[in-house]
Amino acid sequence: MKVNLRNVSIVLHEPHFPENIGAAARAAKNMGLRQLVVVNPVDCDLTRVLKMATHAAEDMVVDMEVYESLEEALAPYQYVVGTTARTGSQRRTRNDPRKLAEDLVPVTRNNRAAVLFGPESRGLANRELKFCDAVVTIPTADFSSLNLAQAVMVVAYEIFRAAIDPPREFVPRLASRRELEGMYEHLSETLMKIHFLNPENPEYWMNSLRRFFSRLGLRSREVKIVRGICRQIDWYCDKRLRSPSSREDSREASPSS
Repeated sequence: MKVNLRNVSIVLHEPHFPENIGAAARAAKNMGLRQLVVVNPVDCDLTRVLKMATHAAEDMVVDMEVYESLEEALAPYQYVVGTTARTGSQRRTRNDPRKLAEDLVPVTRNNRAAVLFGPESRGLANRELKFCDAVVTIPTADFSSLNLAQAVMVVAYEIFRAAIDPPREFVPRLASRRELEGMYEHLSETLMKIHFLNPENPEYWMNSLRRFFSRLGLRSREVKIVRGICRQIDWYCDKRLRSPSSREDSREASPSS
């Protein structure tokens, strides 16, 4: 089965310079990618964007989608790959773009995938990486920082290379980012209700749960099952709170009683 590279989008989050948008569009077009998404750009001067995109990638610039928020931009996608030069305990990254591209190719047969790049000055922050199912670092020598368009070219090249001889693995249609974020919000509220999460820092455990579910690759039906479990827990908690015996037990357990 031929892989449809049109299911892969390059997403630029808060790019500072129009020239980088244009150069990224040209790099993606060189590697067979056709969709460009820009989120909250600092400057999106189309004259300067088109100058760097050149005539070859003009159609990508004309058709590119522009959003104000990252959550809105990623909502339609079933799989999101983040790119970063930084590592840490909250950034479990893979430093092999080639292997990640090989994993990504079968996903794109039945799912829309986004490859997310951060601002030139700082890259992606943890609050943005939480939307990602996988995170990749491009290995370099002593100097780890790459120009935005260079980073787009490296990752796009690996995706194109993997698409030439794709693996035979089958990946079903996955839940969209919109469905997953709804599930995570519901799950967080439910887990705080049963005191599993600390309401002052719910993201501490939620980030681990996000990584866990990302490894599983949830489908829409499975997201509905998780939310159904949450609704049942919510119903039971509300029922207990309304129960007279529950209120009596609560008064008996109170230190002031």
